[in-house]
Amino acid sequence: MESFDDYHFENADQFRKLQSHLGERWRTIELFDKSDADILVVPSLSIDQRELKKVEGCEHYEERLLFSLIRLRNPRNRLIYVTSVPLHPSIIDYYLQLLPGIPFSHARNRLLLLSTYDASLKPLTQKILERPRLIERIGQALRLDKSFMICYNATSLESDLSLKLGVPLYAAAPDLQIWGTKSGSRQIFAESGVPHPDGSERVWNKKDLAKVAAQLWERQPDLKRMVIKLNEGFSGEGNALLDLKPIIDFAPPNSSHPQRVTAISKSFPELRFQATQETWENFSGKIVEMGAIVEAFVEGKIKRSPSVQGRITPTGEVEIISTHDQILGGPDGQIYLGCTFPADEAYRLHLQDLGLKVGRQLAQKGALERYSLDVIAVEQDGGKWDIQAIEINLRKGGTTHPFMTLKLLTTGRYDLSTGLFYSQQGQPKYYIATDNLQKDRYQGLLPNDLMDIIAHHRLHFDTGTETGTVFHLMGCLSQFGKLGLTSIGDSSQQAEDTYNKVIKFLDEETRNYDSESDSNLLFSSFPHRWNGYSF
Repeated sequence: MESFDDYHFENADQFRKLQSHLGERWRTIELFDKSDADILVVPSLSIDQRELKKVEGCEHYEERLLFSLIRLRNPRNRLIYVTSVPLHPSIIDYYLQLLPGIPFSHARNRLLLLSTYDASLKPLTQKILERPRLIERIGQALRLDKSFMICYNATSLESDLSLKLGVPLYAAAPDLQIWGTKSGSRQIFAESGVPHPDGSERVWNKKDLAKVAAQLWERQPDLKRMVIKLNEGFSGEGNALLDLKPIIDFAPPNSSHPQRVTAISKSFPELRFQATQETWENFSGKIVEMGAIVEAFVEGKIKRSPSVQGRITPTGEVEIISTHDQILGGPDGQIYLGCTFPADEAYRLHLQDLGLKVGRQLAQKGALERYSLDVIAVEQDGGKWDIQAIEINLRKGGTTHPFMTLKLLTTGRYDLSTGLFYSQQGQPKYYIATDNLQKDRYQGLLPNDLMDIIAHHRLHFDTGTETGTVFHLMGCLSQFGKLGLTSIGDSSQQAEDTYNKVIKFLDEETRNYDSESDSNLLFSSFPHRWNGYSF
């Protein structure tokens, strides 16, 4: 898979001219009662496929955009959803049965499911482009004057498909994706005046990496740890931690700059990688391919990882749409596991302000649609929080599908003055979401088995009360024992209780399959979230 710098975006003018049609079509889909659109969903994870393989069950992550099927709640919308391999019919039935007031058959008739029947390690969009007859079939099914295309992230592959079909892509153009990399994020932070950790520009080899790391140490002699990040890492899997304690004798001003560079360079093979299967040999090869940065590790006793999500409309307006507290795991708490909504009231309005600054800077550069800002929040004396921006994502990240599930199911609204989401009845809504509910004992459960468990224990989402759990990543369950879910409540406590109820009954239903304890579950409840997450 090419890096952002290798993409050949030769038809930029044609692509942007096609995108200019988004204005009216976007307004239509936003006005639910007037919506009449054909939506092409291409959930391709068009990123470095070797990095993606670090995520267990990544073969099924194309399912994360299935929340889009809820748009069929409007009886005039039509939707085409393309995947690498066919989806299990019960998974589709599950989503269509969430639609209140819409006959199942009516929604199903407005949904076209297509597949490349290709499970190879290539982005889905590339597979589609390799199949001209499939492209022709997609084109024949669309009303071109009412169509637009959505994706997970936009590369030259997605722009090529957009142009071949004559369907505008609602996403930032490929040449703007650089602003969603680690080095591009740091530049946006500097330009928008958003506080962020001290660090380096992008470098392309381990020699230069050691030099910029030494320079960072010299600027901050009391530094204990540094984070080394591949420029296009995914979900924290491309991060590594450099512990300076073993080479403390080379701390400034105890040694010369060349000695410090040498000591750091010799420490690289001992980096603490966040991806369990990563090695220095492989990691250093990626530096040559995509570049890397080094950043000061933000220390703190009570530390959280909130994020703010926004969007840039086709008319150039910047809107904040949500805030979350992220749940992170891995060796040093840098791998995304899940999230809670909304972010803590102590800082969520401040997050919104930072998100607007970043969004306006991105809008000036021509970016479009979803973006998110990840930050580190450290509690200071007196209960105040120090906020440092970490990175920007110009894609539909792990917080996109839970929030859009809530929004589309309730047709509610996000209130900027409180940072809360309200249903149409004025009830605030809260949720816990994860892509990483995983246990060995869940392996072997088929989608139909999960449906049986949901029905028997009444774990479904209740469209009357607008509470309950919505499941996703169901295709991961049988092979990997892995499942995604969003548990929605009228309070944070109700959301937590709903989530734990799912864990309880899944465990009960599989108790004879595995005698292991719960220690292999990535996270089974969130007491740390409510008391303040710390690494």
